[in-house]
Amino acid sequence: MDTSSAVKIFESLSSGIRLDIYRLLVRAGPEGRVAGEIGTELGVPPTNLSFHLKALTQSQLLSVTQEGRFLRYRAQLGLMQDLVAYLTAECCSGHPELCPETCQPPGSGVCHPISS
Repeated sequence: MDTSSAVKIFESLSSGIRLDIYRLLVRAGPEGRVAGEIGTELGVPPTNLSFHLKALTQSQLLSVTQEGRFLRYRAQLGLMQDLVAYLTAECCSGHPELCPETCQPPGSGVCHPISS
């Protein structure tokens, strides 16, 4: 991932509604949700929801598939994992094993805070 891709993702998540949508779809898992369900669960009117879903889809955080007259949205977890890896790639100057009190490598090179 490059800086411009990361910025695009952060810009798309800079709205509280969009962040709520993304988190809802993460919880929904691979099944995702159709637009009407998302709007109902979050109390967002259809025209407002459409605007936010479009922004999240354009940033590739969501995928969308047509199911008859419905659109089903799913969170693209791989992209979020790439973003986290991009943010933490330089953890402890690229050597997370040097700072185990703050990071521990899970095997993918991404640092995760050690829980107490």
